[in-house]
Amino acid sequence: MPGSLLDAAAVIGCPHGGRVTPATTPSGGALSQGAAVATAAHSYVVTGCPHTVAGVPSPCVLVRWTADGSGVLVDGAPVLLDTSAAQCFSAAFVPQGPPLVQAAQRKVTVR
Repeated sequence: MPGSLLDAAAVIGCPHGGRVTPATTPSGGALSQGAAVATAAHSYVVTGCPHTVAGVPSPCVLVRWTADGSGVLVDGAPVLLDTSAAQCFSAAFVPQGPPLVQAAQRKVTVR
């Protein structure tokens, strides 16, 4: 599936307005415009999610990505694209919707 490459500078949010950032800084392998390329091997956390369920806070806290079958690897791990499937989860591992990629590296595309 074609898409734009995600890197450490990508602007990503949870479906409720929280901010998604790498928990482990992508390093080594490949850089895109000075930012490390994101792969399925990296962990992502959510901060600032205001989501509640029946008045009880239930914020998104992590994101799990499923890499596309593009065949592009960095350090042996599949790269992440803005079209890669992902899911945000609460601390109780309840799925809370997909993250929203607001800005990704447009200079590099994978087809």
